Amino acid sequence: MTYSKRTLLAVSIATVFNLATLSGCSEAPSTTISNTSPNSAETTNATQTESQRLATFFQASFDQDVANSPIWQSYLGIKDDYDKWDDVSDAATQAEMDKLTARLAQSKTFDTSKLSSQEQLSLQIFQQDIARQLANDEFRHHVYIMHQFRAAHTFIPSFLINIHRINDISDADAYIQRLHGVSVMFDQVIDQLRIREKLGVFPPKWAYDQMIQASKNVISGNPFTESDNDSTILADFTQKLDALELSQAEQSSYLSKANTALNKSVKPAYEKLIAELMKQRLLSPAGDGVWRLPDGDKWYQNRLEWFTTTQLDAQQVHQIGVENVERIHAQMRAIMAQVNFEGTLQEFFTFMRTDPQFYYPDSDQGRADYMADAKTYIDKMEEKIPEYFGLTPKAPMIVKRVEAFREQSAGKAFYQSPALDGSRPGIYYANLFDMMAMPTYQMEALAYHEGIPGHHMQRAITQELDGIPDFQKYASFTAYTEGWGLYTEELGKDMGFYTDPYSDFGRLAMELWRACRLVVDTGIHAQQWSREKAIDYLVENTPNAKYDAVKAIERYIAMPGQATAYMIGKLKIMELRDKAKNELGDEFDIRGFHDEVLKDGPLPLSLLEAKIDAWIQSQQ
Repeated sequence: MTYSKRTLLAVSIATVFNLATLSGCSEAPSTTISNTSPNSAETTNATQTESQRLATFFQASFDQDVANSPIWQSYLGIKDDYDKWDDVSDAATQAEMDKLTARLAQSKTFDTSKLSSQEQLSLQIFQQDIARQLANDEFRHHVYIMHQFRAAHTFIPSFLINIHRINDISDADAYIQRLHGVSVMFDQVIDQLRIREKLGVFPPKWAYDQMIQASKNVISGNPFTESDNDSTILADFTQKLDALELSQAEQSSYLSKANTALNKSVKPAYEKLIAELMKQRLLSPAGDGVWRLPDGDKWYQNRLEWFTTTQLDAQQVHQIGVENVERIHAQMRAIMAQVNFEGTLQEFFTFMRTDPQFYYPDSDQGRADYMADAKTYIDKMEEKIPEYFGLTPKAPMIVKRVEAFREQSAGKAFYQSPALDGSRPGIYYANLFDMMAMPTYQMEALAYHEGIPGHHMQRAITQELDGIPDFQKYASFTAYTEGWGLYTEELGKDMGFYTDPYSDFGRLAMELWRACRLVVDTGIHAQQWSREKAIDYLVENTPNAKYDAVKAIERYIAMPGQATAYMIGKLKIMELRDKAKNELGDEFDIRGFHDEVLKDGPLPLSLLEAKIDAWIQSQQ
């Protein structure tokens, strides 16, 4: 999985902490951020053409968003506010809403008859993106500002370790200032928790236990507690400082400053947050889905529309899931016959779930072997990419294990985009906390989804595109992004991979997992399924490990609707490819189709469909 986000508080306060896998570069956004307001685009030059006015407006809007978010700047490799965090207060959110409302109004003043088709598409994306964010504002405080899957408590160390680079002493100073700034950010988060408390918006009780434990993990080790080991943050700072090769006196001075910041700012902030979480844990109402929240049904419909970019309701999504589970089960039975397995499908699931031949050893060597083999799958796929794609990314990609401090709560795999300045490659993260949750037969599909031709192809290509405005490269349309990732799993079979029937079963198992998501997500949030009922459904209907099912259901509870985007998006891309094949016949070019899907960056599914229809006509 991956999460492509523009860092806009308008989406939700929690967006700030979802940036750990930001979409990531030949034409990068300007690293000199303009303070120009989008409104000044009208008066910049009275002689500008409509196209020039629109480009100025888009760039000013994008620059303003980047300037307002120190976190996003760091992801983009910009160090203008390298010592700061984002403002996550309600006042900042309201200012964002006001800004977006004004932008939407101004965007409607452009004469579309004077714009190219590419510019008209960009304007449509811009307007739909803002309209979606404004619609979300009705449910501003329904979003869980804290949940166990990803929030402020784990975002802080993850961001510092993976994003905050230290290339000189000014970067080290900024790191220390960010440590001091944790107290202000956490005060704002606590304010948001208290607003939601008054409204009756709480994650389930069990989620608090995980958040509290993860928070305690961050403030364990030196200098927080007497230990033989440094804390995660101090170890990171020390390692980065060592690389500067400072004098012993300078090294000691910076370590002293970091220790002071950790003890005087970070530790009290975490302790205060933990206390608030312990208090709210006692107030959380029974149940798991958002149906238990005020206007939960309306908010869930909002979530489905946001993530799928469709008007599908919960019952329709549920039924699509049921139908696709049945289809994939039938395909799996065919593989059972191919490998001469005698028994029921559920018995085959048990075999795949438990037989040692499908799992690496739970050891350092087993984990090293997994990482090496995952890279091999990527390397072999990369050799065939030119046969199926004209557009390819320049940015490299690496495979990396999820860090120990967050592996227990993180998903099984995800992708982080490369930095615009080339300082950080794209990263396919594999979570090897539980080796029984990472079977060998799913490795191939997982590598294609998170790496190549999945998220790395789509994300890195988007960053490197010429001829589209910067905002368009960072718009968030999950059904498109995750639909592409799931589509590429099946594309691998079309390209001649999955030669081992067990690996092909793994591909189907991954698709089955996404089909089941439609069933359990709607079951939890619309049909009042319990956490346990949803877990049992996954265990009964998929070959995945029980641990896998537990963590997945906990994620779907924390992020309602998000998991539905994958299958809905994939089905639409497959539908459009089949339509193009049928209408173009021998003239159908798979390279052209893929380039058309990728060449404008993320899109709502309705705009993607219109774009492919236009491409089909142009090919005819």
